[in-house]
Amino acid sequence: RVIENKNINALYQASSYLSVYSEIYSNNEKTTHNLTVTLSMRNTSSIDTVFILSANYFNTEGHLIKSYFDHPIYILPLETAELVVTEKGGTGGNFIFDWATENAKLEPIFEAVMISTSGQQGISFVTQGIKRTSE
Repeated sequence: RVIENKNINALYQASSYLSVYSEIYSNNEKTTHNLTVTLSMRNTSSIDTVFILSANYFNTEGHLIKSYFDHPIYILPLETAELVVTEKGGTGGNFIFDWATENAKLEPIFEAVMISTSGQQGISFVTQGIKRTSE
């Protein structure tokens, strides 16, 4: 959902950081397992909309891999928007989300679920984003 006719500059703006793992080490530092990453952007408000201005994915070395939105999008009250991360960011991938709200007390939740299965074996875990302080 692309935002139209909304003055984003008039809104409270902030940024959040989320760690993601498209691969993890197994047995030693030379062997890794690939993981599928499902990323959730959750609006915790029952009345206010959250605006996602950008979602940028960086690899382990801190290099930008992909910017996910060409234009800001919005997430309605209690709605969740999801991304499936197909690019490999390594064992230390990162997302930076820039977002805006009309209510400065509102903070969206950013979570990633990483999963891998092979035969009867499986691994899964979750990471949660944190609000960034000003740089």
